[in-house]
Amino acid sequence: MYSLYTDAATDSTTLKSAAGILILHDGHQTQLKEPLPDGDNHHSEFKAAIAGFEALQQRVNAPGEATVLYYTDSQLVADSLNKQYAKHYQELVDNILALQQQFGLVVTNWVPEKQNMGAHTLSLQALHQLH
Repeated sequence: MYSLYTDAATDSTTLKSAAGILILHDGHQTQLKEPLPDGDNHHSEFKAAIAGFEALQQRVNAPGEATVLYYTDSQLVADSLNKQYAKHYQELVDNILALQQQFGLVVTNWVPEKQNMGAHTLSLQALHQLH
């Protein structure tokens, strides 16, 4: 089983954004930081999820058999993925759902920010590196 945590950080002035990705598996932790396309925070949270699932896909030997517990502190992302619908972000939702279909089972969970501090800290570090 894999646990995937993602978070995005966006500078509201410049709209620069970055993702923090934390992957846990068999007692091992992978920490990733990625720049994201400029955009608002909601858009960036979806892009962080995409980056997270792409990173996970590259690290799993047999994705079709893997169970993934996905955690995000974005209520919009969690709700949209669970409903498979987002009025203003449907293309991004469809992209994430397509990535999720590569795995055996994906369970999406919303968590409060304080339970997503690993990914949150990584996203802030990545954003700081962009400046």
